Amino acid sequence: MTTYPIGPRLLRGAIVGIDLFNPLASVIMFQYNPETLTRTLQAQGMGGEQGDRDEAMRLKGAPIETIKVDIEIDATDQLENGDSNALAMGIYPQLSQLEMLIYPKSAQVIANTILLAAGTIEIIPPMAPFTLFIWGIKRVLPVRLTDFSISEEAHDEHLNPLRAKASLGLRVLSYNDLSIVNPGYHLFLAHQIVKETMATIASVNNIGAVLGGNTSISLT
Repeated sequence: MTTYPIGPRLLRGAIVGIDLFNPLASVIMFQYNPETLTRTLQAQGMGGEQGDRDEAMRLKGAPIETIKVDIEIDATDQLENGDSNALAMGIYPQLSQLEMLIYPKSAQVIANTILLAAGTIEIIPPMAPFTLFIWGIKRVLPVRLTDFSISEEAHDEHLNPLRAKASLGLRVLSYNDLSIVNPGYHLFLAHQIVKETMATIASVNNIGAVLGGNTSISLT
């Protein structure tokens, strides 16, 4: 009898919103990894149609990258296992985790309202959580949630959502967008260095193929 080895454990993607005042509010592991992930990169060049010819190939910085991803959330397994939260609330807590990435904190809203009532002229807008999109160990990216739509596909007798699909639009924040003291600045720079390494590996393999040799490089 042939025994097949157990396959490698599949890593799960995640979105993490880091908030010093509530660190557990937005740690969102994907229940199911999305089948597709759409990335768009827009080059940031210096030259224009009427620009200086010497500037045509210069870059202002990293490209603007956007990510589109659909996340499926389903309470079926939790309901079958008798999970008390799923029975009482469905997937409303999980949807709320995603939504809180684009809500200002209620405590800050209340504090600003009090300051306005007291005659404060200028109110600093509240900060969104420092948000990371995690897609494997090679891609940990600071992002901002730019658009968000939810399709609730099933509900319980109390109208709690039981199954939904969330379509997310993410804007990657690079060192062009963040100050050097922001941890996202260094995370993105590390991400670019990894990408440069990957590109070099591909170039070495391609050179070997062009020369008709047997050149290759191992990732392990």
